[in-house]
Amino acid sequence: MPPSTTAANSKAAHRRFLAPFRGEALAIPPMWLMRQAGRYLPEYRETRAKAGGFLKLCYTPELAAEVTLQPIRRYGFDAAILFSDILVVPDALGQKLTFAEGEGPRLEAIRSVADLGRLSPEKTGEKFGKVFETVARLRQDLPDETALIGFCGAPWTVATYMVQGEGSTDQAEARLWAYRDPDGFASLIDTLVDTSIVYLDGQVKAGADCLQIFDTWAGSLPDTEFDRWVVEPTKRIVEALKERHPTVPIIGFPRGAGASSLWYVSETGVDGIGCDTAMPPYMMGEAFEEEEVVVQGNLDPLLLVTGGDAMDERVDEILELMDGKRFIFNLGHGIVPQTPPENVARLVERVRRQGDAA
Repeated sequence: MPPSTTAANSKAAHRRFLAPFRGEALAIPPMWLMRQAGRYLPEYRETRAKAGGFLKLCYTPELAAEVTLQPIRRYGFDAAILFSDILVVPDALGQKLTFAEGEGPRLEAIRSVADLGRLSPEKTGEKFGKVFETVARLRQDLPDETALIGFCGAPWTVATYMVQGEGSTDQAEARLWAYRDPDGFASLIDTLVDTSIVYLDGQVKAGADCLQIFDTWAGSLPDTEFDRWVVEPTKRIVEALKERHPTVPIIGFPRGAGASSLWYVSETGVDGIGCDTAMPPYMMGEAFEEEEVVVQGNLDPLLLVTGGDAMDERVDEILELMDGKRFIFNLGHGIVPQTPPENVARLVERVRRQGDAA
C-alpha cells in the first residue's frame, strides 16, 4: 500500500533530489541518469531474461521494481525512475503492441479517426494497475533519502509511434495526419492527454515524488505546429496534475526543441526542464533563470561510453557553468547499451567530488 500522505511528505522533505524544486542550489547537485536501468548492466540483462520479454518485464511489478533498484544499489543515485516504457499508454488503451528483440516496438498503426474506435480508455485500469503496484513497491523498498520519479511519454511523441506503427527518423505519418486533418489528429492527442493524466495521477498516489514528461520527438515539429502539438497538450497535463498534486514537481523534456524550450517552459508550467545534448551549458545556466525553473542535463551519452579525460573535462565544464544554479546533473538523453558500468561509477564520483571541491 502507498505510504500515508503525512509520512510521505515528511520523508520527501529530506530527499536532496527535491531540494532544487524548493529553491535550493546545492554545491553537489542531485543526479540521476535517463535509462539508468538498462542493458548496460549485467544484472538488468539477467532479470530481463528471467522475465521472458520486455513487456512482461514492464508488467511484472516484482521484476520491474528490481531493475529500477539495480542502479540505485550500484551507484547511489539521488533518484530512481520507474522502469517502464512510454508505450504502456497505447498498449493499455488497446493498441496492439509487440517488442521484437533488436527491432524495437511494433504497433498496429492508427491513421484515421475511424481507427480511434479501437482504443478503450475505460479499459486501461488493469495494465496501469500493474505499474502502480510497481511504484508502491519501489516507494517501500527504496532508501528513504532516494526520490522516486514517475513518468509518461508526451502526447505528441506517443502519437508518433501510434500513427507510424513503429519508431521513425522523421515522424512523417503523424506529421502528415496533423497537416491533412488537424481536427482528427487532435482527437488522438485529446485521448492521450486524458489518459496520461490518469496514468500520472495514479503514479503519484502510489508514491512517486516527481514526474517527468518525455517528449522525445518535440524537435521534429516546426514552430507553427510546436505550440499546438507539444506545448498545449503538455500544459493541459501539467494543469490537471497541479490541481490534484500541487507540491509534486513536474519536469518536461522536449528533446530537440532548442530555442523553443524557453516558450515551452513559460507556457506549460513545468517546474523543471530537461536539456538535451545540443543545449549549450551557458544557455542552461542563463536562459532559464528568469523562468525560475530547475534545469536538468546534459552530458552526451557517448561521452559516458568514452569515459576518461574527455568525459571528465565536459563534466567539469557543466558543473562550473551551473554552479550556484538550481541544477540536477543528468545526460542529454538515455544511457546507451554499450556503456561500460565503470564509466558510470567514474561519472558519479566526478560529479560528487567536483561539487564537494567547489
